[in-house]
Amino acid sequence: MHNRQDIQNILIQYGPAESVAWLMGKTEKLALEKSSKDLFMAYSLINMKFDGVESLVFKSQKSKSAHYFSEHKANVLEIARIFLLSEVLSQDLDFFTPKVANIIQVADTGELKTFLKYLILLPNPEAYKNAAVEALRTNIATVFDAISMNNPYPAEYFNDQQWNQMYLKAAFMERDLSRIESVDQRANEDLARIISDYAHERWAAGRKINPLFWRPVSKFLNEQLLGDMKTLLNSDDVVENLAGALCCYYSENEKALALLNGKPELKHKIADGHTTWNTIKQH
Repeated sequence: MHNRQDIQNILIQYGPAESVAWLMGKTEKLALEKSSKDLFMAYSLINMKFDGVESLVFKSQKSKSAHYFSEHKANVLEIARIFLLSEVLSQDLDFFTPKVANIIQVADTGELKTFLKYLILLPNPEAYKNAAVEALRTNIATVFDAISMNNPYPAEYFNDQQWNQMYLKAAFMERDLSRIESVDQRANEDLARIISDYAHERWAAGRKINPLFWRPVSKFLNEQLLGDMKTLLNSDDVVENLAGALCCYYSENEKALALLNGKPELKHKIADGHTTWNTIKQH
């Protein structure tokens, strides 16, 4: 997906020349000598050579990598770390993969966030799936966000159970569900059931649910979920009405479409493009 030459060019363009020269020297030495000790040493010294505070402002986002770094407000330190890891992995995948896995295991919170956010840029992202799944267990919101928000990795590599765990935890931690990628593509029957059960628990406790939470249920509307759609459509909360209407509209389910026909003003808002899952929060 991403070209390591792109990452190198970005580093050369935005990193301090002296620090970049130092890092290039280290990667050349690692290519020749394949030393775990030298890799760990270089990795641990990076934060003294590059700035980890200021997010970069990209003059151009022509390359995929530049666009991805820009979207994630990357700083030069993050880019330098990802450059080092992707460079050694490109040199010798078999030798360096377990070494990179070790680096992740002992990473501090800042390093772990970098790794999870930019995991997709490495030559072999799937090799670190354990670390990505492990990050779902954290209660540190910034670490959880690094793997779950604006990140294509979960949609590409997680199985349904891991994906569902992430989606449910994002709702539970009250994260911004609109930032999870490929929700429609990864929707599944199990998740629809879990969403309904969770909603019933919340309602029973007199608690509200983020209306975006319902997005994955459209194609799986059984009798229980049709009952949930009625609850949403008749709610006194306009955003819940819209969430129910969107689920019914995209469901291809006759009973759901009949429910929606009973709310013509909601149906028109969706049919004319006025309301989508992306605009629902603006109401």
